[in-house]
Amino acid sequence: DILGPDFPYFASKGNHDDKWDGSGGYTEVLENRMNRIGVSWDGEIGIKSSLHYKGIFIILVAPGEEGKGHAEYIAQKLGQDNSIWRICSWHKNMRDMQVGGKDDATGWEVYEESRKGGAIIATGHEHSYSRTHLLSSMENKTVVNRSDTLDIKKGHSFAFVSGLGGKSIRSQKRDGDWWAAVYTDSQDANHGALFGTFNLNGNPNLAEFYFKDIDGVVPDRFWVVSHANEDVVADEVPPHPPKNVTISVESE
Repeated sequence: DILGPDFPYFASKGNHDDKWDGSGGYTEVLENRMNRIGVSWDGEIGIKSSLHYKGIFIILVAPGEEGKGHAEYIAQKLGQDNSIWRICSWHKNMRDMQVGGKDDATGWEVYEESRKGGAIIATGHEHSYSRTHLLSSMENKTVVNRSDTLDIKKGHSFAFVSGLGGKSIRSQKRDGDWWAAVYTDSQDANHGALFGTFNLNGNPNLAEFYFKDIDGVVPDRFWVVSHANEDVVADEVPPHPPKNVTISVESE
């Protein structure tokens, strides 16, 4: 009611989305909304699909939930696209890519193909928020650096879990030096979402992200410089200080 029927909303299927297919299901609702706002897509929405929205290339898949061949689909679509900004979204996680009690569910291939294509990895499932540093290997958790300005390119990216959309909030059970930010019940977290502002100050390669909860607390703020559409080495990318499409990501 607040955002209205034409607010852009894209989603990947999760394990609680029981009414995904059929009349009145999530698929129908998402497709109707995308048709209303004039967004076209490839594939089966939320299962193995991709779309462009205002210059951002978004891949929506469901590894560990429905379908197969998700990693191959990610590699193919990222290889064919030339967008500066790429986001790969799915619901479930690998154990080391969340700080709660979830087990391995997706396989590392979807993470690695997203990283190879310079895509930001957006997940949910665990009821907390966490973000990695810039990584050159997701499976090995190889940290490139610990800066709050992340230079992403083909081969270097990061992943986050945004799972404080309104269900229960869980405590932290895992740790690791690859984590840049953790916000769980152990840190007195409240419900909230991750927001991103792209084309910051007119710079098409610069974005600012922050997680904000419903009390106004901002436990994480960082900047991302993307050259994912170029074949460059991260160390050769000059730093961009913070000098406008806004997307929020939330999940249960």
